[in-house]
Amino acid sequence: MASRDKRVTLQDVADDAGVSRATASLVVRGSKSIKPSTHKKVIESIEKLGYVYDRVAASFRSQSSSTVGIVITDFENPFYHQMLTKVEDMLYKQQFTFLLGMSSESREKQERVLETMLEHRVCGIILTPVVDTQPTLFNKLRALQIPALLMGREVAGSGADYVGTDYRLGSQLAVRHLVEQGHRRIAYIGGMLPGNTAYQERIDGYCSALQEYGLEVDPKLIIPTPLNREGGIRAIQEVLQLENPPTACFCHNDIIALGVTIGLRLQGFIPGEHMAIVGFDNILETETVEPKLTTVSVFHDQWGVEAARQMLDRIGGLQSAPVKIIIPPKLIVRKSSVCFKGLPNLKA
Repeated sequence: MASRDKRVTLQDVADDAGVSRATASLVVRGSKSIKPSTHKKVIESIEKLGYVYDRVAASFRSQSSSTVGIVITDFENPFYHQMLTKVEDMLYKQQFTFLLGMSSESREKQERVLETMLEHRVCGIILTPVVDTQPTLFNKLRALQIPALLMGREVAGSGADYVGTDYRLGSQLAVRHLVEQGHRRIAYIGGMLPGNTAYQERIDGYCSALQEYGLEVDPKLIIPTPLNREGGIRAIQEVLQLENPPTACFCHNDIIALGVTIGLRLQGFIPGEHMAIVGFDNILETETVEPKLTTVSVFHDQWGVEAARQMLDRIGGLQSAPVKIIIPPKLIVRKSSVCFKGLPNLKA
């Protein structure tokens, strides 16, 4: 039993049990997310040290000690809305909340948001990293015993858990489908982020699928553009001005693809009929736009479930090598890629 002249703290319990303070806190608050073996170690330390749970003090700490920080790149992309809904649901069931921040693809802003979250003593970080994120960031988080999970983009040397999809395969599925529909000149639209692993894997898949069919990779058909509707509108205007324009477009994401459909209409063309279009992500709007958009589903709701589950395991004391969860993509064929008729000035 510890001496009565020094109050035993929850940190003392955590140190004795060999777990983080957040894990010890979850045990005393009765969270069901803790592994039985970890729960047993913490209880044994509590009994050995004579720790008394101060509920009054804990009430002032409860928000930060059961809060996960989530940082994404873009609030406007519906992909994140659907994924975050699942994360929130999983965390809520285990008595957790989350703080949400946006980086806007800025490393400086990302660092500022993360610092704010650390000041609020979050017990875990889920991050879609900006392209120049350095692995030293994760060294800092490990020193603070704060688990980190990367969402959708990897950072070499981070040592963090990861949830994402096989972007290369997804791109291959999209391009193979377009080639099998008879297209030989297929544009890739989107992405202005060299170093972005999700972008690079998509490009690799696009190129490799063309090469499978003996088709040339034409650099003029790879159109970099911001990852938004406006980028898609501007890109398709550029595509249509090419001397030998493509008959199909594979877009980096659905938001760009929706911009392409708008841009085609503005130029007097009918999306799908005059140019085939395939997106990537399978956001809800792809089923309501006309024509309905063929896209590659990455099952973003499952991303949310897996990310939350893995984060809860880490907070609960799971010790293992970094976990990489890859959710296989699936091509969803709709009207935008199967009703192509062509135009006299768009060579099939």
